[in-house]
Amino acid sequence: MDTRKFKRIVLKLSGEALAGNVGYGIDPETVDKIADDVVAISKMGIQVAIVVGGGNIWRGLSGSAKGMDRVSADYMGMLATVMNSLALQDALEKKGIATRVQTAINMQQVAEPYIRRRAIRHLEKGRVVIFGAGTGNPYFSTDTTAALRAAEIEADGIFMAKKCVDGVYDSDPKINPAAKKFKKLSYIEVIKRQLAVMDATATTLCMTNNIPILVFSIDIPGNIVAAASGKDIGTLVDKEG
Repeated sequence: MDTRKFKRIVLKLSGEALAGNVGYGIDPETVDKIADDVVAISKMGIQVAIVVGGGNIWRGLSGSAKGMDRVSADYMGMLATVMNSLALQDALEKKGIATRVQTAINMQQVAEPYIRRRAIRHLEKGRVVIFGAGTGNPYFSTDTTAALRAAEIEADGIFMAKKCVDGVYDSDPKINPAAKKFKKLSYIEVIKRQLAVMDATATTLCMTNNIPILVFSIDIPGNIVAAASGKDIGTLVDKEG
């Protein structure tokens, strides 16, 4: 896969990526730097859709929602992703990039409802589209949202911009200094090895629809542009591996 041939991508950001070194909430300086990269690749002629998580605000069952009903916790997480989406929209529009937030849960005062054909039309007009509120359903992660939206809008690939990791390893590099980093993997290898690329549902969706996944670090300024320019960074997951 040559990323320089990408015409339309889905950029998947974790909520934590927006928190910067603070570790929680939204850090305006960090969001501004991410927006700079998005502006740069948009000006390269690449159509950009974004899916952002909400872990900087609401961690779901593994953290903030401990002991809560799963469905309620997941809906709260969806609302957190909308807050992050609006923050990204604000940063991008301050830089002169037309942006639309579309949400899977209707909230007409702040965003458009998700409509596939409208999203594609926005992208064709050079607007950045940010998908908020996940899939609109509990039990599905924002990783699955990224895979689903990429399939729906016929994206050429998914850029997984990760915090604190620069690719996919055979074990946790924070725990195991000898962990091996992969340059390429197949979807099947990711599923069989249970590697932390994205959850199994999302990986299966990408495999079914042949959507390449490029995993790289968000911590290095300019990495999103580097990925879009075809530079050899991170780990590529596709059908060939």
